[in-house]
Amino acid sequence: MLCNSNQYSPAELYESQKSTDLIKLFNECFRESENTILVGNADEPVYLPASNGESFDRVIFTKDYFSSALHEIAHWCVAGKQRRRLVDYGYWYLPDGRDAEQQKRFEQVEVTPQAIECAFSKASAIKFRVSIDNLSGEQNCSKAFETAVSNRLNELIITGFNARTQRFLAALHTFYKTPPFTMLEHK
Repeated sequence: MLCNSNQYSPAELYESQKSTDLIKLFNECFRESENTILVGNADEPVYLPASNGESFDRVIFTKDYFSSALHEIAHWCVAGKQRRRLVDYGYWYLPDGRDAEQQKRFEQVEVTPQAIECAFSKASAIKFRVSIDNLSGEQNCSKAFETAVSNRLNELIITGFNARTQRFLAALHTFYKTPPFTMLEHK
């Protein structure tokens, strides 16, 4: 599966992958054009549109976790203009401890963001793992969800990523010296 393979894992790339790199790359790409910045070191991830004296919309990720930043950027890339005017894009979110039905709805909403996060991970030369984000609830991270994420990424590679996703992917490919996606990978 595309999302579970990782051919780019030289130790020197892992050493350079700090969240500060992502902040710099994201802000270079979107600070001016989208009035949006990436901010780390938060206890919880959140998206906050500009308000109360804040000049920029903020994509905020957990602590200095590289994967958290990629995940939050993926959500930002998916959100349309109207959703980017709302705190956390106006999405519903049930915290850890979801039952099976709630988890199923969560996974349906997460397929596209996690597919984009997978692309960002590959472009950054790091391993990607799907996230069920439900450690104290019913853990039904099935092969079906992993397959759905991988299939969605394959679709996006064929049909094309939206402009913001493509722009950030290009920045990641350039910074981490990874090849762009040119063909689908299979098991």
